[in-house]
Amino acid sequence: MSGELPAGLDEFLDRAGWGGSAVEPLAGDASFRRYFRIRDADRSAMLMDAPPPHEDPGPFLDVGAWLSHHGHRAPEIHAEDRGRGLVLIEDFGADRMRDWLDDNPGAETETYRRAIDALVSLHNSPPGPFAPYDMAVYQREAALLTEWYAPAAGLDVDAAAYVAAWDEVLAPMLPRQQPGVTVLRDYHAENIMLLDGGEQGLIDFQDALVGHPAYDLVSLLQDARRDVSPDLERAMLDHYLSQVDAGPDFLADYARLGAQRNAKIVGIFVRLWKRDCKKHYTAMIPRVWNALERDLAHPALAPVAGWFDANIPQHIRASGGGDLS
Repeated sequence: MSGELPAGLDEFLDRAGWGGSAVEPLAGDASFRRYFRIRDADRSAMLMDAPPPHEDPGPFLDVGAWLSHHGHRAPEIHAEDRGRGLVLIEDFGADRMRDWLDDNPGAETETYRRAIDALVSLHNSPPGPFAPYDMAVYQREAALLTEWYAPAAGLDVDAAAYVAAWDEVLAPMLPRQQPGVTVLRDYHAENIMLLDGGEQGLIDFQDALVGHPAYDLVSLLQDARRDVSPDLERAMLDHYLSQVDAGPDFLADYARLGAQRNAKIVGIFVRLWKRDCKKHYTAMIPRVWNALERDLAHPALAPVAGWFDANIPQHIRASGGGDLS
């Protein structure tokens, strides 16, 4: 399947006015979606292949339309066929933030400042018409650690106590995410494209919910795929807080959501290995685990930190999640 072109592609491109274009496959992500660059003379576009029943391009199109309507830099849609899962979108080019910073490390601070500014703009918009990031979602995500990571690490853990600890930690935060902001949920250096003129293009936002403003900050500043130094993390938090009225509990909530997200990601990366045969994701677990440990050190995380102390031996934690099998 990975080497085949999507069914009905020629007809789709013909209807969109791109018939006869060259089709170049691009590297995929952690989902069933595939991407292609479409070239025709001096123009190019991106093709998203989100085939049903595994994928549905509808949320991407709906969230993208909302973002664009409120002045945020989602890609323009050139053509769509929701039934086949085909979407032809604006080509944001090849300057992905993570890769570009590898080649331009001196621009790191300014590039992150612009990513923070984009979040400030997003948070100044009214919350989108999306489902809430509620306790049920937080718990379902956090449970990926006990469901996938713990068995792979050979651990017999107290799953019920884990749920209870997260209830205790997250419950005080929930009133502070009302009315909430649009949370893109995967806002990090691999999902930010650097465009001409200093703009930053957004991609991979189809899972947006309405939740707490700290969540996408955690996603950006505790990036599973790129090292962000504690000094840069602190500087960018200060840059964000200088522009918003965040309230006295914001940094505690940032730690809450950091721990929740990082626990989720550890579980997801193991699931990608065990279920989807994508073991390379496990190489990033030590980075995620280190960020998780920093979050657990915050007093607001005491119940969850206590669970980790009781259920995951220190030698495993000290090795960044331990040897998985």
